[in-house]
Amino acid sequence: MVAEPMALAGPAPIASPLAELMPADLPLREHVQLQGLWHRYANATAGDWTLQGIDLALHQGELVGLLGPSGCGKTTLLRLIAGLEESDTGRIWITGEEATSRSVQEREVGFVFQHFALFKHRTVRQNVGFGLELRGWKHDAIRRRVDELLELVQLKGFGNRYPSQLSGGQRQRVALARALAVQPRVLLLDEPFSALDAKVRKELRAWLRNLHDEMHVTTVIVTHDQEEAMEVADRIVVMNQGRIEQIGTPAEIYDHPATPFVMSFVGAVNVLPPHIPLASSDQRGEIFIRPHDLELHRTAQPGSVPAVLRRLTHMGRDIQAELTLASGEVVMAQLPRERIDYRDLKAGDALHLTSREARTFVPDFVI
Repeated sequence: MVAEPMALAGPAPIASPLAELMPADLPLREHVQLQGLWHRYANATAGDWTLQGIDLALHQGELVGLLGPSGCGKTTLLRLIAGLEESDTGRIWITGEEATSRSVQEREVGFVFQHFALFKHRTVRQNVGFGLELRGWKHDAIRRRVDELLELVQLKGFGNRYPSQLSGGQRQRVALARALAVQPRVLLLDEPFSALDAKVRKELRAWLRNLHDEMHVTTVIVTHDQEEAMEVADRIVVMNQGRIEQIGTPAEIYDHPATPFVMSFVGAVNVLPPHIPLASSDQRGEIFIRPHDLELHRTAQPGSVPAVLRRLTHMGRDIQAELTLASGEVVMAQLPRERIDYRDLKAGDALHLTSREARTFVPDFVI
């Protein structure tokens, strides 16, 4: 359990596990460093914290995904980095300089909003160059920079169009070009693809990853889409109820989840009570099994449990089987077509299940 900061005249400084590594008078080596961030909105009740003691280091040139359900605090955290919100306590460094009290402009970040936030009355070229105009760039310099960016985001020849004349994917690329125009030290993306259809989202995820590999701008993307985070991010920060549950590469997060929440949120999983004999007998607590770790058999096998097939769903190259155990629990199994003769299976068939891998999480305390 995370202890809340004491509130007298205001929140007291938080003892952070990073504190010994980050003396107050020394700059940090990480590109972005967050230490002991707590935040709650003005109308929140006592104890209702949006963020609770966030410590996070972002490395130079990496793309980090903030992943979690709606309301977990990921967008608030992004806005704190940008300077659009203020934390109740804690500190922020950007490129080794403390930015806790700096304005948005002084932090030199680029921000891409969920719904593009383009100026409808301005052309694509004028939208992309808007930040440069505010910084007093000369007209010829703006034109050259905008031309470079439009080519970079694959919108060469679209400069004189208006946002209403573009598709959703094209508008989002304009928004990204505008954010990159000012050469930000950090690029912040708030669910940039959520307003787009599935096919366009998939295409833009691959495009963003390729663009990042070319530019190497330190980037943070907020998403609630596990597939999106796994596809684009170098590291994923899984958040829940204002706290960080786990930080790791996509493979680490999926293969070695640190908590039951992470395993349940990242990827499909069956959660079964301890008495189901699909895990070793000494396991305590609920059993977590990925659908692709279940095997179907026509006859009983060592360590198998009986199940009745409820439904088969064709998922492209995979077959998804929904089954009911004798104890009433419903489980999902997912198998490649070549591993199961699905043509002879029908609802009501009696089958047997085994598990290649099952995981449990030991409780923090036992009553």
